Amino acid sequence: MITIKRDKYLNQLINKIDNGMIKIITGLRRSGKSYLLNEIFYQYLLSEKGVKSSHVIKFAFDNDEDLRKIGEDLLELKIKKRKVNPYKFSNYVSKKTAAPGHYFLLLDEVQELDAFEFVLNNYVSNKKYDVYVTGSNAKFLVKDIITEFRGRGDKIHVLPLSFSECWNYYDSDKKDALEKYMRYGGLPWAVLAPSDEEKINYIKTQIDETYLTDIIDRFDVRNKIELDELFNILASGISGLVNPKKLAATFKSIHKDGLTEDTIAQYIQYFEDSFLVSIANKYDVKGKRYISTPYKIYFEDVGIRNARINFRQTEYNHIMENVIYNELRYRGFNVDVGDVEIRENIKDKNGGSIRKQYSTEVDFVANYGDKRYYIQSVYKINDEDKLNQELKSLKNIGDSFKKIIVVYDYIVPRYDDNGIFYIGLRDFLSDPNSLEK
Repeated sequence: MITIKRDKYLNQLINKIDNGMIKIITGLRRSGKSYLLNEIFYQYLLSEKGVKSSHVIKFAFDNDEDLRKIGEDLLELKIKKRKVNPYKFSNYVSKKTAAPGHYFLLLDEVQELDAFEFVLNNYVSNKKYDVYVTGSNAKFLVKDIITEFRGRGDKIHVLPLSFSECWNYYDSDKKDALEKYMRYGGLPWAVLAPSDEEKINYIKTQIDETYLTDIIDRFDVRNKIELDELFNILASGISGLVNPKKLAATFKSIHKDGLTEDTIAQYIQYFEDSFLVSIANKYDVKGKRYISTPYKIYFEDVGIRNARINFRQTEYNHIMENVIYNELRYRGFNVDVGDVEIRENIKDKNGGSIRKQYSTEVDFVANYGDKRYYIQSVYKINDEDKLNQELKSLKNIGDSFKKIIVVYDYIVPRYDDNGIFYIGLRDFLSDPNSLEK
């Protein structure tokens, strides 16, 4: 059995052991949350911490075998559309932890437990327990738990595999591995699947039978066709600006009734709450303020995006931008889309000049503590017009934070005369310290 290491997240869990808070592991379904908690972290507790297996209580609320231990049935829960009885679960834990000692509770898909906030509150208040939970929906986890526990919820968000985590599982060199990564993404099972056909089938199955079905069931979506079509539109337009009002007009032109602006915004929120997509807001760099709309949408996993459009639109420049965005988030950055206002004198046809004011875009404004980086994604550096456009944005920012251009092809990392740093995509993704060079 091949084991994929997730040392970054394991170390985060290790550093949070017995900190008196609920460790909330969130992320897209099938991104490896359960494996991280129930295999990697579990083995660490046993082998490195010397914890007895009887003092680690593992329970998955979407697993029929576990549910039967407490007298529940997964099929019945689905048919009756109800959640797991909290009294049955609490009684089970009480019996399993009757002996003296300290216990670790590893609870999977805890949003399926009714009144889970109150149940977990009882455990976190008791020093006998150290609690870890996973969940696949932001609305039912992060927002509720952090509100209920007033800061006692400690979140760890798990992304699908980064390039540095998975490239060596491909039987190829880094260049070929990068192409596969940009095509099939980082869902662990997709990475490990032995053939392209199996990778494609796996990702498509997850979209149709897990991700969209979960959203329809959880939020009681009635406009299923429109929801599906909106997902297609977002998939086709990654790295482009999104405006719900304009999307509503598009739907109205195609469908007689269409979707309202509010409904489209709500559906996008469903996609975000389920961790299918992430929203990057526009930030006025010089004005130091956020611009509410339009915003950009990136997919949590580019393989999902590509599979949704049947791998028709390769558009490496747009996929590359999505990959860089995900990598920055993997490294812990808060990421915005930069808007830079430029004012310059332009010669008119009479030989005079006019004052022109306009805005240009910086692909990413990445912030972490007191660090900030301005990053442009440029597919081909030999496209002089494109490169000059990207340079104009960076050169007109006016502060001293580092400016970076990431290009698709391999280049020797270097600085230009303006102090702007150039690096190839493979080097950027492979080296966790690439921004510091």
